[in-house]
Amino acid sequence: MPTLDNSQLVFSDTTINITRSGSGQALLLLHGAGGSSNLKELREKLAEDYEVILPDHPGFGLSQQSNKLNSVSDLSFYYLDFIKELNLKDFHLVGHSMGGWIAAEVAVRSTANIISLTLISSAGIHVKGVTKGDIFLWSPEELVRNLYVNQDIVNDMLSYEPSGDELETMVRNRVAAARYAWHPRFYNPDLAKWLHRIDIPTLILWGDQDKIFPVEYARAFKELIPHAQVEILNRCGHVPHMDRPDGFYPRLKSFLSEGAS
Repeated sequence: MPTLDNSQLVFSDTTINITRSGSGQALLLLHGAGGSSNLKELREKLAEDYEVILPDHPGFGLSQQSNKLNSVSDLSFYYLDFIKELNLKDFHLVGHSMGGWIAAEVAVRSTANIISLTLISSAGIHVKGVTKGDIFLWSPEELVRNLYVNQDIVNDMLSYEPSGDELETMVRNRVAAARYAWHPRFYNPDLAKWLHRIDIPTLILWGDQDKIFPVEYARAFKELIPHAQVEILNRCGHVPHMDRPDGFYPRLKSFLSEGAS
């Protein structure tokens, strides 16, 4: 298994927690509203071929909240400075859900040094007439049942007893998600009109039974991002790297390999 390194970076007006794993070409992995915990297996898989950099967004997980950041647009500029601070060059950018939204906001501003973009079940846009799920209104049990199609995962999640520290992190993540994405819910009204500026290879990966951002959102991203590829996984919910790893990993790794060539 690739070596795992956890570190704290004092950056801007806050301290951000960063997990690094693997070696090779850099890959910046951005988590969703639930925090970085459900990206553990994805990080480990990708670290077989890449140096994976997985930060906790400011306010999430072990990262401190920044007083300057109040929106995903703010986060996008924060990550552009973060990329410069870490001197990342020729790297892949991969984001899940809210992390996909952040990644898209970064890419419309600048794709300098980014060689590919992957949006997994991404937030960020609004499709008129297509209702999104609302994670802030669901109970914890409803959230789990709406995130996954695989019933084994649902049963494991519902039977798991989180520790006190884990519960505290869950609360921090929920508060931070509300700070950035409460209104309007998980999208930027201005993002759609600028997605055409993304000029790097882009993969849109989605589950056909996503109950948070239905599959129509994948097709909308495809229409808005020139030359983007889209892959819809069957029998799959909002977390495809957990629901359908058999279909997810080969497609993602193939795309990343193409982007590196």
